[in-house]
Amino acid sequence: PLSRLTDLKHIDELKRIKRSISTELRELESRRNHIQDDISLQQGRYIALEQSVKKAEGEVQFLKSRIQQLKTEQKEVEKPKLAAPARLLASEDLNVDLTPTSLHYKCQMHSCFDYSRCSLTSQFPVYVYPLNTDNSPFDVTSFVQEAIRISFSTNRYITNDPSTACLYVVVVGEVEASAGVDSKPVISPDAISSWLRSLAYWRGDGRNHLLVYFSHQTTTQNPLKGVDTGRAIVGQTNFEASQFRMGFDAVLPNLPSFKTSKLMKVTFINAIDKIIIFLFENYYVPALRDYALSFQGQWPSNYHAEADGDAALPPDSEFHQILLENMNLMRESVIHGNFMLQVQCQEERIVTPGFSSEWSLCGSEGDRLAVLSRSTFALILPAEDRNLLFTPLFSTRLIEALQSGAIPVLLGTHTRLPFSEFISWEKAAIILPQARVTELPFLLSNIPHAEIISMRRQGRFLYDTYLSTPPQVVESTLALLRTRLQIPALPVEDVPSNVIPHRSYPVVEHVVSPGDAQSEFGIPPIEESTSSPQFTRNYTSVTLDSRDTWNNIPGPFNLYPFTPKDRLLPSDAQFIGSSNGFRPIGGGEGGTGKVYQESLGGNSPWEQFTMVMLTYKREEVLLQAVERLIGLPHLNKIIVVWNSPEPPGAELRWPDVGVKVVVIHPEKNSLNNRFLPWSEINTEAVLSIDDDAHLRHDEILFGFRVWRESRHRVVGFPGRFHAWDPRHGGWSYNSNHTCELSMVLTGAAFLHKYYLYLYSNWMPPAVRAIVDQHMNCEDIAMNFLVSHVTRQSPVKVTSRWTFRCPGCPVALSQSQEHFDERHLCINAFVKIFGYMPLVYTQLRVDSILFKTRLPHDKQKCFKFI
Repeated sequence: PLSRLTDLKHIDELKRIKRSISTELRELESRRNHIQDDISLQQGRYIALEQSVKKAEGEVQFLKSRIQQLKTEQKEVEKPKLAAPARLLASEDLNVDLTPTSLHYKCQMHSCFDYSRCSLTSQFPVYVYPLNTDNSPFDVTSFVQEAIRISFSTNRYITNDPSTACLYVVVVGEVEASAGVDSKPVISPDAISSWLRSLAYWRGDGRNHLLVYFSHQTTTQNPLKGVDTGRAIVGQTNFEASQFRMGFDAVLPNLPSFKTSKLMKVTFINAIDKIIIFLFENYYVPALRDYALSFQGQWPSNYHAEADGDAALPPDSEFHQILLENMNLMRESVIHGNFMLQVQCQEERIVTPGFSSEWSLCGSEGDRLAVLSRSTFALILPAEDRNLLFTPLFSTRLIEALQSGAIPVLLGTHTRLPFSEFISWEKAAIILPQARVTELPFLLSNIPHAEIISMRRQGRFLYDTYLSTPPQVVESTLALLRTRLQIPALPVEDVPSNVIPHRSYPVVEHVVSPGDAQSEFGIPPIEESTSSPQFTRNYTSVTLDSRDTWNNIPGPFNLYPFTPKDRLLPSDAQFIGSSNGFRPIGGGEGGTGKVYQESLGGNSPWEQFTMVMLTYKREEVLLQAVERLIGLPHLNKIIVVWNSPEPPGAELRWPDVGVKVVVIHPEKNSLNNRFLPWSEINTEAVLSIDDDAHLRHDEILFGFRVWRESRHRVVGFPGRFHAWDPRHGGWSYNSNHTCELSMVLTGAAFLHKYYLYLYSNWMPPAVRAIVDQHMNCEDIAMNFLVSHVTRQSPVKVTSRWTFRCPGCPVALSQSQEHFDERHLCINAFVKIFGYMPLVYTQLRVDSILFKTRLPHDKQKCFKFI
């Protein structure tokens, strides 16, 4: 019993110890929990402090970058650009004494033109004398009157204030001679001279006057021959060598009829396959046509000597005899192709004579064009009287050849061609000395097909731009003198933006997605909204680039704020003397990752881009698309083209994304609105994008960087190509995955604002009409245009081929009907442009370090592309 009592006491002691230990353990657990809570609290504070430190470090680094950026901007502000000078106009009493000259036929611009009336900033005001005044010896025909009225009524240089005019235009009436152009003048030179001296602003010697003699017929005389024109410039079609003053007078083409220009203004409302496109559907291919060389003419009948029964022969003309012999040889030989050479007009065909020393025209205009449209080359023989530099008949042959796509072959280098002071005719015509007549077949047969099509294309450009309509001839005449005076053209006009006011709301919780600027290596410093420099090449366009401007699309008639062809500075100029605007990567030392992202670098000064977003009745999708742009660097503004019939409601609120959002409501719902040169676009770079095109920030930024190196091309994401249909002999639109493409969809593409001007103002209106008719194909049209102008392919960036928009309504573009219409569009556009301008490419562009293995301590250019 005693032992049991001892055991019970021991058990009680153990229980007490257990209770004590349990209590102590609970206390320790409580203390541990308190300590753990304290540790967690301290860890949370530490993490918060660490995040605060990182944020502060980021802000400090951001502020340092911002300070550095502001210092750079301050330096650039200290070197301000010159403001546009004031417009200087002449006054009525301004009459500068010029060096006296009694030899008006020796006039040059420096000796006979009063430059004081034509300041470089005058904008070239032109005063036109009234037609058919009481004392005028000329009777201006109704056709010329109508042509002049239409041409000058829409010309922006015309002024009604003669006291401020730089140039005074006197229209000389068309003088036809029933007895032939070689006959005695219908109007005496003395009568014309007396009339000129009586003009109100002649000022004694005719300075700053342009005497324009527009020929419409091939039988018109040269009424200004032998006339004392003083210091006036003469512009006409009939010119003799003894009369023409090189660098002073102007050789003009015939004044064409209005039928072509009227047809160009047809309203295109029919189905695509029934659209009338041009009076002559001029195809550039095939390069070789039915006739290698064609000529139709008849030697004037006033020469009676016969030569093998083919044509009358002028006496003592060795060249004429050799010409006829070689034409016979070419006609009989098939070695170098089929030559269609007629030296005698067919019976019952109209014979239109010119001067007695030049070949007459055979048949009607339609007859001649039917032959020329089947000819690769067209032989054009100037008057054999070398004193005749240019004639109306010669002009007719030249214009008809260009119009039909037959490359002119001019046999004679003594001629002067229209506007040759600035037009490089050798790019559109083959000009040979007469001594080469025996080698003509050999030469023509050795011209490559690509060169033939290039010359044909250039010839068509010259015809459409300078020769096709009376307004074009008149405007080209004034442009020639304006360029000679080195006065820039008037600026091209933007489309006014009908801006709809709206309210915005701050985005409180913005979800950062992979590829956004915040998720990359570092956010670039805040950028002030900055417009691209405009009109910096006003005067080099009419000096350094005058011939280039005249010989390339779109011509010299408008001054553009910027073009994609601006010259690049060498790399060292960014650091020595020309650093304004440049942001070299790493200050010139280069870099990757964060350093790369902070600067645009490249070969061009720092700039921004404008986003143009087309939308139609999809407010929710649109607002989501706008919100995704928060924090996007280099974005100047967002322009929303609201294509819906009704403007956005006043209750619609837009997310504040840090840049200006401009909502434009166009006059009508048209896909062409995507490419209007809106006045709100102040940057060269334009990102054309659909509201359902979901692009990450890094994709946009990379596309922008690529575009900066290929400013003259379309740079974008989804690629497509044109495929040949061997069964039906036409083109089809293809969206399959392929290793070759020729188009980049403008639902997500960068392009230069310059192309918006060309699309809206220069491109044939038939193209835009087809786009409106089908509410489709505007992206194909833009690709056609840019490839036609540049003869280069678009640039595809990244691997993206399509866009996915979760939650978006099914787009119209997904329907089979929409897809089928694109086949029709391509073939219709080919007819309008005259050939297939799209160019294939077999490559795409990715960032330099994409898929490159790097050490763990190195960064790529972008994380995901």
